Amino acid sequence: MRRLFPVTDETTPSASGGSGSGAGREWSLAELAAAYAYPDAGPGEATPWLRGNMVSTLDGAAQHEGRSQPISCAADMRIFGTLRALADVVVAGAETVRQEGYRPARARAEFAGARAAAGQGPAPAIAVISASLDLDFGLPLFTSPLVPTLVLTGAAASADRVAEAERSGARVVVAGDGAGVDPARAVAALAGLGHTRLLTEGGPRLLGQFVAAGVLDELCLTISPMLTAGDAQRIAGGPAVAVPRRFELASLLEEDGFLFGRYRRPRG
Repeated sequence: MRRLFPVTDETTPSASGGSGSGAGREWSLAELAAAYAYPDAGPGEATPWLRGNMVSTLDGAAQHEGRSQPISCAADMRIFGTLRALADVVVAGAETVRQEGYRPARARAEFAGARAAAGQGPAPAIAVISASLDLDFGLPLFTSPLVPTLVLTGAAASADRVAEAERSGARVVVAGDGAGVDPARAVAALAGLGHTRLLTEGGPRLLGQFVAAGVLDELCLTISPMLTAGDAQRIAGGPAVAVPRRFELASLLEEDGFLFGRYRRPRG
């Protein structure tokens, strides 16, 4: 079963008219790119837009045995790839980079024209947030990306680790006064480098920090029709907000029981 439940006209793939339309075929990359397009910036504006992309089981697990892949599906991975192809930069926490085995983002021929027209490079940069800089800087993520990998850390980070990161080819960006990274400063620093279409893939602690700081503009959430029990993390952890923040549903897709929701911070 493949369905689209349109919520707003700006997020409805044009070839999928309504519930049940297009059943039996997968969404094209062009349809997904239209459905997940970043909001247009006004003339002369360079306002960052931070989007999160996460997957959760029915009972709230964001991972199984430390990884998200076991609770994902093929359609989820197509959306994952589309979101990356639309972004200027992909932001991830150091623990997620280690657990998920992050590699450099690759150029995709299907999106080459659109990225060029939008003034983007061949692939998004990867930005790793790490206070300790406990990372293997000999990995391809740092030594051989299409676009230099960014490492965001605090001003108190070890000078030796900073030097090692820079020797690998990574660009170190200070976004905090102490050992850690301030979420709002991280967003501002990336925007200052020209990266206004931001995508974070977590992990849960990093997403929770963005939520608590009030800088998350949008959440793309896949609900996996699976139950895992156990004590796996939720999609967001860390400090709680004083008052729960309500987001608006922008679009909802369904395939094989998986729901792909897109939620936005209310405008105005």
